[in-house]
Amino acid sequence: MTRELLPTASPARTLAAVRQIVRPHRRAAVAGFGLLVVATSVGLLIQPLLGRIVDLVAARQPAGALVTPAALLVLAGLVQGALTAWGLTQVARLGETALADLRERFVERALSLPLERAERAGSGDLTSRVTGDVARVAEAVRSALPALARSLLSIVLTLAALALLDWRFLVAALLAVPVQVHTARWYVRNAVPIYAAERVATGEQQQQLLDTIAGASTVRAYRAEAEHLDRVSRRSRAAVELSMRGVGLMLRFYSRLHVGEYIGLAAVLAAGVLLVRDGSAGIGTATAAALYFHNLFGPINTTLALLDDAQSATAGLARIVGIADTPADTPADTRPATETTAGSAPGNGNGPGNGSRGGGVSVRGLAHAYEPGRPVLHGVDLDIRPGERVALVGASGAGKTTLAKLVAGVHAPTTGTVEAPPGVAMVTQEVHVFAGPLADDLRLARPAATDDDLRAALATVDALAWVEALPDGLATVVGEGGHRLTGAQRQQLALARLVLADPAVAVLDEATAEAGSVGARVLERAVDSAVKGRTALIVAHRLTQAATADSVVVLEDGRVVERGPHGELRAAGGRYAAHWSAWSDQRPERDA
Repeated sequence: MTRELLPTASPARTLAAVRQIVRPHRRAAVAGFGLLVVATSVGLLIQPLLGRIVDLVAARQPAGALVTPAALLVLAGLVQGALTAWGLTQVARLGETALADLRERFVERALSLPLERAERAGSGDLTSRVTGDVARVAEAVRSALPALARSLLSIVLTLAALALLDWRFLVAALLAVPVQVHTARWYVRNAVPIYAAERVATGEQQQQLLDTIAGASTVRAYRAEAEHLDRVSRRSRAAVELSMRGVGLMLRFYSRLHVGEYIGLAAVLAAGVLLVRDGSAGIGTATAAALYFHNLFGPINTTLALLDDAQSATAGLARIVGIADTPADTPADTRPATETTAGSAPGNGNGPGNGSRGGGVSVRGLAHAYEPGRPVLHGVDLDIRPGERVALVGASGAGKTTLAKLVAGVHAPTTGTVEAPPGVAMVTQEVHVFAGPLADDLRLARPAATDDDLRAALATVDALAWVEALPDGLATVVGEGGHRLTGAQRQQLALARLVLADPAVAVLDEATAEAGSVGARVLERAVDSAVKGRTALIVAHRLTQAATADSVVVLEDGRVVERGPHGELRAAGGRYAAHWSAWSDQRPERDA
């Protein structure tokens, strides 16, 4: 399958998304930036007060004359500090709120991405956006945004204060601007592609790491460790090289800024000497002007240095917005609700056993291709009567899982139609147990379920005994960092969620494949109980499931080649009979 990265938003779209998110919080933005304006304005009184003290000392005034400006100097510093802290708190709160909104949009869209689209991109691309990109944007919001807001205000208001002292001080200070502007434009022009490429390279590195770790047993079996380590090394090296290019760019950036600082400060000092010599300004005024410009070093350097964080965060933000803007897989009202790994769709709250009220499934002319020109299914027609249990059988690659996912609504068909009642639920062999109390894991299927409801669902799938034997029963923490469950226990939880969700149609994709012989028999009984009274489509890993089904559908090369009850198909001596014979010969005697 050709790898195709998930979309990245354009700069214009990224800016529009930020405006859209910030718009509901305009008052908080105005309050925060307003406080920073007042704080910065108060802080600008410090340089004239210092200049006043210089004038008093130069005029040999008594020490008592210094009390008032010194007191005002302390007061200005205290007021500026308090208002700055308040303003930065408001700006940080605004940033965190906006980031939370963006995260929610990101998660919502990421969960509704078309499965084929996510698979084409690879898990590394999505993982790097969820981790690295979100972390960079979060760091920028928490530190860079408040610092940038304060620095920009300091620059603007300080230049205005220089003009108030004497317009010629402002002109002298502005001599540094061409160097700084040129440096900033040069940096942005070179940094944007580097950081964008670095984020992509990091995603590719993570994808390779995930592939190598997930397939470790296969890699070792084929003695391909060296080849895979080489792939990881090459992609890691590519990411590191791009990072080092960014570091080198930053060092050249700072060296050019120092040139601008030298030019500006030298010009302001020269202007002060000339103005004091001809009596246009006092020593205190010239001192205040020099201090103003010197105090600009920090804000200007902070602002320009934050371009590094801003470019990196902007690249990450564009990748996050690219996901947040991705249309949902299929409108919710036109497809069945499905939860492929958690085991069920949201329940109707009426308790177990009501799924029989649903209808059947009708599939007409169904064809599907993950890549153009390479169809997996070809013109499949299939009818499942309400309450009927149908087993899908076929060799690996026959299209069983694809057909199951199309019926469940995980994929949209390339051509053809699937008609099923709303609320189809799917249980696969890859069951996820969410971290937290086991009761919360079960309530994903029906949030309003009582403990008695949970116990009834567990009893239905023969799981109540081992759940009550856990250290804290239903309150036992499971999932990552919690109590470890066996593969069969995880599947029983998924089936219990299915019972709680109470769907009209249940789709099971090799739900007993990961269990051993004894565990498989337990799960098969649990499956029988969970789907009782429901329309069920079961991808049969073990043909004992096909033997107990109402009807068996045999797929080969994406086509239905046989259908009928287990006994009739065995007697017919066709494809199913061959599958049964081969499976029976390989089955351990104790599993017969």
